[in-house]
Amino acid sequence: MNRTTPRDDASRGPSADERDELEEASASWGFVECAVPGGLLALVVTWELTRPTTTRENFSARVVTCVAFVLVMVYLLIRVRRRAARELGEVRAVARAAQETLIRPLPHRLDGLTLAARQISASRGAEVGGDLYEAVATAHGVRVVIGDVRGHGLPAIGMVAAVLGSFREAAYDEAGLDGVLRRLDRAHQRQLRDQLGRGRASPGRAGAGAAEQESLSAEEFVTLLLLEIGADAEVRALNCGHPWPYRLGRGVARLAAGEPLPPLGTMPLPASLPPYRCGRLLPGETLVLHTDGAEDARDSAGRFFGLPEALERAASGPPLPPAAVVRQLHSALLRHTGGRVTDDMALLVLRNDRPATDDRERVPPQSGEPVLPTRPAPSHRPRHNGRGR
Repeated sequence: MNRTTPRDDASRGPSADERDELEEASASWGFVECAVPGGLLALVVTWELTRPTTTRENFSARVVTCVAFVLVMVYLLIRVRRRAARELGEVRAVARAAQETLIRPLPHRLDGLTLAARQISASRGAEVGGDLYEAVATAHGVRVVIGDVRGHGLPAIGMVAAVLGSFREAAYDEAGLDGVLRRLDRAHQRQLRDQLGRGRASPGRAGAGAAEQESLSAEEFVTLLLLEIGADAEVRALNCGHPWPYRLGRGVARLAAGEPLPPLGTMPLPASLPPYRCGRLLPGETLVLHTDGAEDARDSAGRFFGLPEALERAASGPPLPPAAVVRQLHSALLRHTGGRVTDDMALLVLRNDRPATDDRERVPPQSGEPVLPTRPAPSHRPRHNGRGR
């Protein structure tokens, strides 16, 4: 799986060096398309206005000729610009489709849970960076992953694709979270070996051995959080060096269940991987999952973004749906950083909207949602069986 034929390599598109060459060639050709007509126009206008006037020639005729040349050149330049804009729009549409295939939009509702997510990439023009998230409904419960690949932007996308692809299969196949995590670890190791193999094929990399592979593995790690929300709303988790999520209910508190494991790839997983039991997510309660880019965001003075304080403000009023929480946090992050994002960040918010089983677990009315009348309690008066009793 980690070896590709030349046909497979070609089907994946040009390499990074080839893309750089194509971008440079495209920029050079665009300069030529604009510079050559502009230079010719300048020469013609200069010649028409400065050459000596003959007795049979009127100066106004020269002006008319110059205006005609200018109009023709402007028309040609507009056509070139429109063609470039159309090609750029097509490229962006293809890139957007590819990015949405990698980080798929989450469903609004999943097995009684309401979800919303948003990602900000530090790379200009990219919607996907080094952060990843996914949520799927399985026979074992709703399983969620959120992670952060070392580095940011486009160079980290290969590892994001490997981890997400493995999760989307393992989440359905594995009975326990420990099996899912071991599958993700194997996918991470395969991707590292693939990267090392491509590095060996490049000039000056021959002779790379186990020491280089160990060094690469130590550098290319992934922080990862796996959650499983069962049918009984019990939350189980495995954490590999990732920030614990926040629980929003009657207040704001960390869903910390224990000491996390080291990030994926820094060392082998232990033989035993019992998931942490984080208690039940009661109806109406919300979990806010995030990557460290949300907490490490700084303003112009170097002050960190206060994520707990922003969550307190979000939870202070009427309960908000997950999409509103995401929008509020996203706006607060952009205000704090002044729109200058230096690291990828991802937010995933989910709320338990499953029906309550008793009065203590009744879902509170949500903002913008109708309040449904409660059903009267069933009568315990004995029924007559028609025999006169």
